[in-house]
Amino acid sequence: MKKNIAILMGGYSSEKDISINSGNVVFQHTDTEKYNPYKIIITRESWYHLDEKGGIHHVDKNDFSITIAQKKINFDAAFNIVHGSPGEDGLLQAYFELLGIPQTACDFYQAALTFNKRDCIRILKPYGVPCATNYFLNKGDRIDVDEIVARVGLPCFVKANKAGSSYGVSKVKSKAEIVPAIDTAYKEDNEIIIESFLDGTEVSVGVITYQGKPTVLPITEIVSENEFFDYEAKYEGKSEEITPARLTKEQENQVRELALSIYQILKMKGFSRSEFIFHKGKPHFVEMNTNPGFSEASILPQQALAAGISLKELVTNTIEECL
Repeated sequence: MKKNIAILMGGYSSEKDISINSGNVVFQHTDTEKYNPYKIIITRESWYHLDEKGGIHHVDKNDFSITIAQKKINFDAAFNIVHGSPGEDGLLQAYFELLGIPQTACDFYQAALTFNKRDCIRILKPYGVPCATNYFLNKGDRIDVDEIVARVGLPCFVKANKAGSSYGVSKVKSKAEIVPAIDTAYKEDNEIIIESFLDGTEVSVGVITYQGKPTVLPITEIVSENEFFDYEAKYEGKSEEITPARLTKEQENQVRELALSIYQILKMKGFSRSEFIFHKGKPHFVEMNTNPGFSEASILPQQALAAGISLKELVTNTIEECL
């Protein structure tokens, strides 16, 4: 009997439209000989199934079911491709854990930890993972520009602590730009992380659980036309993404080992895509995404294809690992 799979997309953050695009790609590449896929749209106002004719069927959150033509449908698993909250910060993971329904992303603690850039860095630093020098602010804290610059230097990056797709991120080159950058970051989150500038080659490394084993995918080099890998660079073609990355064998081994080590230290499962910058010859960890973009042009699917894994195989493997 075919399994009923809920493909979760949307969400509560600025990334909701990107997530819906990712969810549609997952839906298109789901093997319908093995599974019955259902698009489930998550919004703050409601959760609902959107059928192929545009019909809406609301989710009963008591048991995560839907009713179509007076027939109740329960789900065997949830394919979580919600970027940002509530799919990437642990909320959906905890909900499905309580209901006993398998879901494809990492567990709720790992999701909450990696979504919080500050906490993730705090956990990894004692393991010797190189990171930028950082300075933390919460909304309402006094802003001491001189203290910030003394700590992280210029240029630096001002980021919303819990946000994705480079929303709320600014590259700052002067003291005068710091306060406006902080105001921009606070539009996305009430916590901020300010980081020293890491000068070097930027790479993105996908690590997934494939056929039961943590697997490092081919590495992607990021060459942005803009000041950094911002929203335009990610989604509007203002970057070159080179897979495999133009690294020496030593650099490749260094970053592969570090990415795999981080995946295992954090007890991850499912998808992950971590960003690193080779600063002074050494890969420095920037952040981890646990529900990265999944369009045909997104980095992780590109890496899977470079490894000889089709999108259909990747979706099937993800569902089977979850089940």
